[in-house]
Amino acid sequence: MSLRRSCSRYFSKWRGTTRGSPPRVSSAEVLWSWVGAFVGIALVTWLNTRWFSGTDAGLLIGSLGASAVLVYGAARSPLAQPRNLVGGHVLSALVGVGCWQLLGHWPGVAELLAPGLAVASAIALMHLTRTLHPPGGATALIAVIGSEDIHAAGLWYVLIPAGLGPTLLLGVALVVNNLPATRRYPETWW
Repeated sequence: MSLRRSCSRYFSKWRGTTRGSPPRVSSAEVLWSWVGAFVGIALVTWLNTRWFSGTDAGLLIGSLGASAVLVYGAARSPLAQPRNLVGGHVLSALVGVGCWQLLGHWPGVAELLAPGLAVASAIALMHLTRTLHPPGGATALIAVIGSEDIHAAGLWYVLIPAGLGPTLLLGVALVVNNLPATRRYPETWW
């Protein structure tokens, strides 16, 4: 096969498919997604202000916002199921903390290698354990690029916020996603 043909075939993949945009969802689906996300993130925020006010090592991390999109807005997705939600965050936090503890003592090296190593290793571990949850990549990244408070938390970061935060979102998802007759959560626990 010629180089030109190989390149053409490769770049043709960039066009995507002809399937079009995702289908619209009903107004009720939008409302229930909104309610779940609001209550879930509000609960985590309230507990964060009660327990961790004035510190950067708290319960509320950015990756929980992305988890809220999945568990309230795409509750049937395999990536939103409880095993993935909690397992993905916890395992990714372990990887991120491990990468920081391994490389954080070498300034320059840590900033260059730890972020990529943490995210790539978290993805690999989530694949191997069938807990793939995209926000987990952000949880691993936060562990290595976060503040000194986050670095000082060490393995506590795995428990709070990476374990407790998703568990709180899961509790709200179980309640809110099962209120309307048209929704069900989870599809599977394990």
